[in-house]
Amino acid sequence: MNKTRNELIEAEHKYFLQTYKRLDIVPERAEGCRIYDKNGDEYLDFLGGIAVNVLGHSHPRILEAISEQAKRYLHLSNYFYQDSQIELAEKLIKMTGYSRVFFSNSGTESTEGAIKLVRRLGNLNNKSEIIAFTGGFHGRTYGALSIMDKPLYKDNMGPFLEKIKILPYNDVTALKNYINKSTAAVFLEFIQGEGGIAEAKSDFVSEIFNLKEKYNFLVVADEIQAGIGRTGKFHSFEHYNVKPDVVTLAKGLGGGLPLGCILTLENLSDVWSKGMHGTTFGGNALACAVGSVVLEELESGLMNHVISVGDYLKQRLIRLQKAFPELILEVRGRGLMQGLLLSFDATKLVELLLQQKVIANAASGSVLRLVPPLIISNDDVDLFSEKLEICLKK
Repeated sequence: MNKTRNELIEAEHKYFLQTYKRLDIVPERAEGCRIYDKNGDEYLDFLGGIAVNVLGHSHPRILEAISEQAKRYLHLSNYFYQDSQIELAEKLIKMTGYSRVFFSNSGTESTEGAIKLVRRLGNLNNKSEIIAFTGGFHGRTYGALSIMDKPLYKDNMGPFLEKIKILPYNDVTALKNYINKSTAAVFLEFIQGEGGIAEAKSDFVSEIFNLKEKYNFLVVADEIQAGIGRTGKFHSFEHYNVKPDVVTLAKGLGGGLPLGCILTLENLSDVWSKGMHGTTFGGNALACAVGSVVLEELESGLMNHVISVGDYLKQRLIRLQKAFPELILEVRGRGLMQGLLLSFDATKLVELLLQQKVIANAASGSVLRLVPPLIISNDDVDLFSEKLEICLKK
């Protein structure tokens, strides 16, 4: 397309429903942890496609996998046995210890499928209620919205699914008061992304699993943003030494292509029979070929790198917190899913960082969210910290 930067912006306003607050950048290309715009400016990417581009942009192995698979075929449908799907499923099961996989296109589709699975089993066992938590984000479709408390995403769009309780995050007393024999499942982000990089407390997680033993419900871990090695472990719940029954994944799994999945334990393998759930594009051959590359890279030392560079990033952020205690109230998160709780609207800092050619974003109003590609270096962290300090001084 030969349109100029301004022509492209004009066309977007003319042709699109205006649902996105876009950054004032028109990218021309992206490589590694950098995005280059049509003016030739270079930006350090600490957003990573919203935790999607785990191997960065234009990773050579991803480009090779796309090229090789595209030469064979792009799409056949799930009526066929496909080697790229099966190879990715084998890798997921080996890496995670789960037994069964269902591929989807996105995080919200993984959530929808998990709700259907939970409701199917619950109805068979006279259990219908789903528990979720404030601050959670599970997607934009009706099932996902039903287990969230975000007014911006829900106002005047109901009615939503019934028999859902949304409890305060990290409130142990609320768990004891509202979970009972009617509970079919608890949906939990162990580290909330949109919720401001808020971490579940150990006693909160322990109580959920204690109540699970008592009332026999399912625990569904939403690892859509916190999974795929982002916290230094494949799943964020591994930091708590627990094993949920169901896991929803997406974002980083496809390395930049649309891909999600549901993982389940073996005892849930026959909840659905043939035809009860499905998808046209889920498990697309191209996306699955890239997904295998992502998992291979994670197994080849990338998660250790996440721990190392994540610790370095946290040290730099804590140093800035000490220098600007009236602006930075808290440093949050693990690995390369970190955030700064600020004393002001985080969008102001996002705008200042953009002027310094750094891309980040705001979550939950006052939190600067940092979810860069997992391949960032200590030098990238140093550059980010320098630019962030300039912005904080402003």
